[in-house]
Amino acid sequence: MTTLMIQGCTSDAGKSTLVTALCRLLVRRGLRVAPFKPQNMALNSAVTADGGEIGRAQAVQAAACRVAPHTDHNPVLLKPTTDCRAQVIIHGHPIGNLDAVDYHAYKRQVKAAVFDSWRRLAAAHDAVIVEGAGSPAEVNLRANDIANMGFAEAADCPVWLVADIDRGGVFAHIVGTLACLTESEQARIRGFIINRFRGDLSLLQPGLDWLEAQTGKPVLAVLPYLHGLDLAAEDAVPRTTASDAGYRIVVPVLPHISNHTDFDPLRRLPGVDFQFVGPGRAIPPADLIILPGSKNTRGDLAWLRERGWDEAIARHLRYGGKLIGICGGYQMLGRSIADPSGLEGAAGVSHGLGWLPLDTTLAPVKQLANVSGTLNLDGRCAPVRGYEIHHGATQVAAGQSPLRLDGGQRRDGALSPDGQIFGCYLHGLFDEPAALDLLLAWAGCGSHATASAETQLEQAIDRLTDALDAALDADRARAAGLMLP
Repeated sequence: MTTLMIQGCTSDAGKSTLVTALCRLLVRRGLRVAPFKPQNMALNSAVTADGGEIGRAQAVQAAACRVAPHTDHNPVLLKPTTDCRAQVIIHGHPIGNLDAVDYHAYKRQVKAAVFDSWRRLAAAHDAVIVEGAGSPAEVNLRANDIANMGFAEAADCPVWLVADIDRGGVFAHIVGTLACLTESEQARIRGFIINRFRGDLSLLQPGLDWLEAQTGKPVLAVLPYLHGLDLAAEDAVPRTTASDAGYRIVVPVLPHISNHTDFDPLRRLPGVDFQFVGPGRAIPPADLIILPGSKNTRGDLAWLRERGWDEAIARHLRYGGKLIGICGGYQMLGRSIADPSGLEGAAGVSHGLGWLPLDTTLAPVKQLANVSGTLNLDGRCAPVRGYEIHHGATQVAAGQSPLRLDGGQRRDGALSPDGQIFGCYLHGLFDEPAALDLLLAWAGCGSHATASAETQLEQAIDRLTDALDAALDADRARAAGLMLP
């Protein structure tokens, strides 16, 4: 078998991290490996080497394989624009917005794209490690399934089932999931992974013995809870709590916040109180507020105003605080946002917050690019690398554009005349240590030299892989379908 699929009893059971670790483990053994997720629903995404867009988790898995992210790694990406509609992205490019009912009817056509990508990867690699979505126990989604057992059955590949013991009820999760599957699907599951275990393994052993006797399937590994493991989240916003650190950074969690992984370098900073502030909370006093990206910029701006957060940000500015907007947040800082084609909701024009002299029009062609250049602030400059994912075309009326990209041929962003407000389209703005230091100095935080985001990602992947290598029963794993030399 060149293909192995990882499915989970629940969302956030550990599918993405297990696929990441398996990919790196096989790469260490000299194999050519590719990650694959047939269908992903996430607002955290990445730009690929072939100029498309995929889920960020698959970009992390590609890094684990030491290959460039490619649209074949995630041929179907769904980016919700409302609770009932999503932008559908096929092979890296949007084909339109569909509601849930229309998309399920459309999945017959999507299936061809999924299997075209999988066949290309299988032909070019020694192993393909596939990540499922949600849970195969969602029997209401079984018709035309391409994300879990529907894919596994059609591809005729073995499946490992991962369950999160930290949630509690792990044995019920596994046995209950099996009970929801057909006989052929049950037979396809070759073994189990217990994830996020804390404590003495000998105390868990009676439960493992019972599970194997009850199901006739082996437990392949019990993975430890890795405190402080920090991989880019597939979609869920990380939990943050207030600290006693002196410098305070706040990011409002908008209903359709996208690419919040932009802020991972800030969450890791020592001596900084970083908080995501969600619904039902007032924006606390801060030194720096950052408006994040959004998949529904006009709708999220209206939501922000309904909660009085625009007034709280205005008060923050009056007291001398700094403000940054990234992508959708950058668009909000301007004078107007027009969506004449209804790309993100009802067609129309919204008044922006009016703090930067710019106007944005959403256009059908999405801008997708990996970029590099120079950030210029306060008479200093620093190299930056990142990516752009946006429908907006923004015209800046006046003022300085602090980012010079593509060898200085193109400018991005705007800085207010008083130097208090900055915005741009660049995701990954904080990933390079020199750029991070420059932005923090501009915001009054001082220097915080750190390793690059790329270096920290490599360290996290290797730590995760070491834990899997130590826990995995190699003989059982081979018998369960893993190509482990």
